[in-house]
Amino acid sequence: MEKQCLEVHSIDKEGYSSFVNSKMSLDENFNKAAESVKNLKSKPSDNDLLELYGLFKQATVGDNTTPRPGMLDLKGKAKHDAWTARKGKSQDDAKEAYVKKAEALIASLGCN
Repeated sequence: MEKQCLEVHSIDKEGYSSFVNSKMSLDENFNKAAESVKNLKSKPSDNDLLELYGLFKQATVGDNTTPRPGMLDLKGKAKHDAWTARKGKSQDDAKEAYVKKAEALIASLGCN
């Protein structure tokens, strides 16, 4: 499968690039962003990864209704908390936030 990255589609007044393609639907931009973050040149910080995870789960599943993992599952608890922190955010808002986060990571870390 060919690697794919978001391409710059516009630059705003402050010089920030936007990877959102206005000709694509929100779902298409979200899916493209989800694929693109898999091809970053370097690994994002744990906090960035948790933010992406929480936004992705909120965007694809909605509010977290699962029980919090046990005290020895530190990774599971962190992921659960990242998702739960987005409770109440609409799936479309979570998709938009995910795309913006992906744009920021691609701009700072680059993409293969």
